[in-house]
Amino acid sequence: MFFISDALAQTAPAAQGGEGAWTSIIFMVLIFVVFYFLLIRPQVKRQKEHKAMVDALNKGDEVMTAGGIIGKITELTDQYITLQVASVDGKPIELSLQRSAVQTLLPKGTMKSL
Repeated sequence: MFFISDALAQTAPAAQGGEGAWTSIIFMVLIFVVFYFLLIRPQVKRQKEHKAMVDALNKGDEVMTAGGIIGKITELTDQYITLQVASVDGKPIELSLQRSAVQTLLPKGTMKSL
């Protein structure tokens, strides 16, 4: 009448010996090594390169921000930069941004004359 058969309890397997425990530990170490080389190490390398690029910024450099704004650096402080993004009627349009917002240092002459 019922289509589901009775569930029968099985005896617990014997405790794993040292072989199973070592296999688990080696597998966990292997996973950590793979994560380190594929995720952690490249990210740390990118962060170091970005910090070096931001520390090396100079007045007159042409940069692109994380928001996609392209401009020329007119002033620098420890935390902020002033970026000239356009010129209207001979007056410069400038934005103040955090130094960390700079994403890419562009080659000289990339921007058209402001």
